[in-house]
Amino acid sequence: MFRDTCGGSLGLVAAGALTGAGRVFACADRGSVCSRLYLMSAGYLKRAKTDKLHDIFNKYASIERNGEKYMTAVDFVQKYLGLFSDANFNLESVKLLAGIVDTSKDGLISFPEFQAFEGLLCVPDALYKTAFQLFDTNGNGVVNFDEFSEVMKKTVLHNKIPFDMNGGFVKLYFGRDKKRAISYAEFSQFLHDFHEEYAMEAFRRSDQSGSGFISALDFQDIMINIKSHLLTREVKANLVAAASGGQGGKRVSFPYFMAFNSLLNNMELIKRIYLNATTGNRNQEVTKEEFLHSAQMMSQITPLEVDILFLLCDLLHQTGRIVYNDLQAIAPEQYFKQITKRLAEIKAVSSPEERGLVIQVLENAYRFTLGSIGGAVGATAVYPIDLVKTRMQNQRAGSFIGELMYRNSFDCCKKVIRHEGFFGLYRGLVPQLMGVAPEKAIKLTVNDFVRDKFMDKNGNLPLYGEIISGACAGGSQVIFTNPLEIVKIRLQVAGEIASGAKISALSVVKELGLFGMYKGAKACFLRDIPFSAIYFPAYAHTKVKLADENGYNHPLSLLFAGAIAGVPAASLVTPADVIKTRLQVVARAGQTTYSGVIDAAGKIYREEGLRAFWKGATARVFRSSPQFGVTLLTYEILQRLFFIDFGGTRPSGSELNVPSTGVAEEMKSTNPDHIGGYQVALPIFAGIESKFGLCLPKFQVASS
Repeated sequence: MFRDTCGGSLGLVAAGALTGAGRVFACADRGSVCSRLYLMSAGYLKRAKTDKLHDIFNKYASIERNGEKYMTAVDFVQKYLGLFSDANFNLESVKLLAGIVDTSKDGLISFPEFQAFEGLLCVPDALYKTAFQLFDTNGNGVVNFDEFSEVMKKTVLHNKIPFDMNGGFVKLYFGRDKKRAISYAEFSQFLHDFHEEYAMEAFRRSDQSGSGFISALDFQDIMINIKSHLLTREVKANLVAAASGGQGGKRVSFPYFMAFNSLLNNMELIKRIYLNATTGNRNQEVTKEEFLHSAQMMSQITPLEVDILFLLCDLLHQTGRIVYNDLQAIAPEQYFKQITKRLAEIKAVSSPEERGLVIQVLENAYRFTLGSIGGAVGATAVYPIDLVKTRMQNQRAGSFIGELMYRNSFDCCKKVIRHEGFFGLYRGLVPQLMGVAPEKAIKLTVNDFVRDKFMDKNGNLPLYGEIISGACAGGSQVIFTNPLEIVKIRLQVAGEIASGAKISALSVVKELGLFGMYKGAKACFLRDIPFSAIYFPAYAHTKVKLADENGYNHPLSLLFAGAIAGVPAASLVTPADVIKTRLQVVARAGQTTYSGVIDAAGKIYREEGLRAFWKGATARVFRSSPQFGVTLLTYEILQRLFFIDFGGTRPSGSELNVPSTGVAEEMKSTNPDHIGGYQVALPIFAGIESKFGLCLPKFQVASS
């Protein structure tokens, strides 16, 4: 199904039809059927979208002239967009906003104008273009001084803090006689500079004595009225306290005022300086000296701005140091895009302080459940490789049989399919799944649980804490791993014996008994503890390296991180895995038997040499590496899809929202009639108010 949004499949097809026109027509010249079908489908989608827009337009249009329907200003702004819904709405403001779409300036909106504005909302600079059309009241494609002054004087901001329309700044753009008209490109720069000039103009008005200082309350008033788009909730709540930190005590100097605004305008650069100082670690605390040293190469950042940065961070927590989360709390709000849709979202606690014993138990049960699913998916994905690995490790040189059954792993795989069929590669899968689900679940749950205990309040985790967490996870899983492994291994090697007796998992369990199920447990500990102690720290650090510039891990990076971390972990513990396999299989007549870990190690070395300890290493790496990649990918994606906030830690890099140049998904309209570009109409109109301070009166002023 094609999504009817400017960011969806329809937009992509339309864009492809335009940007790839040369390539498409070149193919068409060669008689490409594919090219013609491509253009036909693009044309069909465009017509379908036009027809849908036309139906929506007719639904809201209340005026009909000469057989054509038109929207009034009220139809478009109030009824269609849902703005100015109060009964006492300001009609002049509504007409001014409708004039953005009414390019003919006849007081009515035709369907071509309605359709054209939908297309404008899809372009990257839609916010500036919309603002330009707001001021272009004559519809001639340029803005003159009279148009700018007329619109500006109607704004709430101008009524609160009047701007000097005869000042030097205005004359620089519109000329000394104010007769010069400016184009869209020039106007976009003017609007940006005007906002900065407005703040300085407001400072000058508040500094009536000409001392170069304003009061903390005046500073707060200017920032909230003119620079509100730079203020997060935390910064807004601490404006007066931040003003008191200036050299003027309870007063704010002009240099401090300019540095404060410059800092908030450059927070993305501040983040890069921080990451440069910490080599990408988002949890490391940085002192002012360390930050200044990292900022030396960035001449745009002044020492005064750094002082203000640390002052703001100290207002959040008095440590004298900053971490990345502090910068996120200070940085101006950005538009966000959602990477992963949440299928479920539950908030178990309203704050971390409410985390009691019951909540922690429920959190571990939640992790255990998702870990079970992740383990089952991972095991199924790589089970054929595991079967080949087991048969290669059980193959013995020097036995009475004489001839090796398999030359290598690929030969083994080929012979299994030839003699046992394709599903022979999945022999023993069912008991494997019955055991691997709780095995992987307890491993992932214990690792997360112990990591939480070692983690400090800033989310920092020492390397030894990561290693101990992994080792605990590896040791805890043996209670499930050993019975699972011994049954799986005996079923996997059963296909090598050409006998009529069919071996089942139940028969193996009956034969071994309870204590027999834990045969080779010491070797299992010897393998699983170092494996997890290597794997989980390697995975955590690899995730950080593969995260994008915003610290987010896309699913593919999770898969790669899990697979990469599995290579050293799986290969280095292969000798322990070989010993465990030899202890757990049933030795056939004439084959060497082993009484324990040390006995097995000695006999393998004497009879087969050192290389025997690395049998199946390749197959083990090719099995364990992708298995854990798939398992961890599934585990973390499930935590994103089925989000339950227990007030504890979340996997790093799992945040759903990352900065985007577009519009937040949650800000997009939920009105089903707002399709295509109109999905972002509301945040674009809101952006005109918040970013440029162009807030129009919403209510009709009562006449005296």
